[in-house]
Amino acid sequence: MTSQDLISAAMEKAWDKISDAQPDSLACWPAHRATALRQVMGYSDFITAAIARDATLLPWLDAHLDDPSRYDGYRDELAALLSTVQDEIGLHRVLRQFRRREMVWIAWHDFTGQAALTASLAHLSHLAEDDHGSYNWLYAQSCRELGTPMNAAGEAQPMLILGMGKLGGGELNFSSDIDLIFTYPENGETQGGRRSLANAQFFTRLGQRLIKALDQQTYDGFCYRVDMRLRPFGDSGPLVMSYAALEDYYQEQGRDWERYAMIKARVMGRESFTQYQELRQMLRPFVFRRYIDFSAIQSLRRMKSMISSEVRRRGLHNNIKLGAGGIREVEFIAQSFQLIRGGRSPDLRGRGLLETLSAIREQGLLPGEQVDELEQGYAFLRRLENLLQAIDDKQTQTLPDKPLDQCRLALAMGYADWAALTAATEQHMQAIHAVFDDIIGADDDEGQCEVSAQYHELWNMVKDPEVLLTILTEMNAPDAKTQTTLLGNMKAELSKRTLGPRGREVLARLMPSVLALIVNREDAAAVLERVSKLIVRIATRTTYLELLSEHPAALEQLVRLCAASPMVAAQLSQYPILLDELLDPQHLYSPTPLTNYGDELREYLARIPEEDMEQQMEAIRQFKQTQLLRIAAADIAGVLPLMKVSDHLTYLAEAL
Repeated sequence: MTSQDLISAAMEKAWDKISDAQPDSLACWPAHRATALRQVMGYSDFITAAIARDATLLPWLDAHLDDPSRYDGYRDELAALLSTVQDEIGLHRVLRQFRRREMVWIAWHDFTGQAALTASLAHLSHLAEDDHGSYNWLYAQSCRELGTPMNAAGEAQPMLILGMGKLGGGELNFSSDIDLIFTYPENGETQGGRRSLANAQFFTRLGQRLIKALDQQTYDGFCYRVDMRLRPFGDSGPLVMSYAALEDYYQEQGRDWERYAMIKARVMGRESFTQYQELRQMLRPFVFRRYIDFSAIQSLRRMKSMISSEVRRRGLHNNIKLGAGGIREVEFIAQSFQLIRGGRSPDLRGRGLLETLSAIREQGLLPGEQVDELEQGYAFLRRLENLLQAIDDKQTQTLPDKPLDQCRLALAMGYADWAALTAATEQHMQAIHAVFDDIIGADDDEGQCEVSAQYHELWNMVKDPEVLLTILTEMNAPDAKTQTTLLGNMKAELSKRTLGPRGREVLARLMPSVLALIVNREDAAAVLERVSKLIVRIATRTTYLELLSEHPAALEQLVRLCAASPMVAAQLSQYPILLDELLDPQHLYSPTPLTNYGDELREYLARIPEEDMEQQMEAIRQFKQTQLLRIAAADIAGVLPLMKVSDHLTYLAEAL
């Protein structure tokens, strides 16, 4: 069958379905719109299903299809609908029906080519933002039930909703998760309820109700899949945080990827709030450095490496978002300039990607030809992504295998067939990837990258036990299940410790090297358990992490000793100062001559004032542990026979 034959058959099938489900509405449908209705139903199962279930949709479409835009009226129309809602069941129903009809309007204009990309993205983003009108309803309802949250000065406190990613940038795609962060200005407690409640508790309950209002699947479907994982501490963190807690987190623990995410952050429907201006001012120094920050390039390389590993692992072929030259690479290019130069150049602080590319062109940061390629490729891929998702309101960026869906996309994009569309797609993605490689490039240390890429991926996937187990199994790692459990436990313990940005960065460098030395050993589980306990113990002491990260030989000695002796592993965990001994293997495996212990102890103590008994005792403890480590290391290496080990322990005890 030709492409047109497939589409014609789909059109007839959809028309028959609507004729059966909505005969009265279809009978009233104007003749001059019949061809367009057949076309969009043939292209989109979502549009067909929506019309089939809602008798009011066709009359509403006939009345509004000629509206030049819809989004300016979203807020008022939704507010009017919500004004009669009595309970949360009614709230959920109104939100879903409102979204469905407006999404059909948007999809219709996309499939008929009546909407420019910018207009389509604006409608999708405004619709998601104005669906947060449910916040106003839920806030008022919560205040009636629990009292109004107040600060110390008796001022009512709102909950601000940060839209992240494409929602914050006003570039939401057709069927997308929405990434949110909840915050409120000040701590305090509620007033006017039967009992007072801490503001944190009030807003946590409100946030849970809001997520349910948007995310829960009901008879009418859902509004948006809500993702809260971008908040501080991710899934393990509180659902809502005060400004002060938010500021402390980003100042002390904010990570590079969180800077990247915060570029597009925007408060939903709250631009006029004084509190919003305060919040944005508070976050700006974290996102935009006052100096030109070239370290951002390395961070983006790492993020891209993680994404590429995930694409390879999951076999995401033909993925127009995450694949080479995909949408994500255009975003990385634009945001690299924002992170590097945004602190000095306000024009680079915009949330929209096309807005940022325009600023990059105007400042001469990229040749005009490259900016043209990025703009054209991005617009092409984003339109393709929207049409792909509008076929069935499904979140996907992978080009379809089904011939019908291939025909739908080719014709909707203006191409004669699938081959022509895929050729154009490949051309755009190749051009984008060439610019990406030119700007972001690969890691300077190609050797290290080649050796440790799979182990970087392994450490990055610790948060997902199923994926981690799959990777370990593919690597033929012994006792993969136990190793998966141990790494998960280690990650959980590390999350409880306060690591600054430097500590997290060093740990991210160190752990792939640790895993490279351990996971394929026959005794991997036992060694991993011992080494992971030590690393958790020293995690907050960045100096020790750096020692192991910057001295591969020391790390190798650590693994060797921990593998040979649980006692030595415990000793190093309890006394991490002993890690310095690993820097000189020759010295480490050469214990002090039997008759020299007393002299070495006196020399060791000579540096400490005699009157400082506390330091004297600490020095004796350190000397003892150092000598015990050397004796144990020599024993492990076979340098000392068993009888000699006993002699050294005796002479050491006598010297002490």
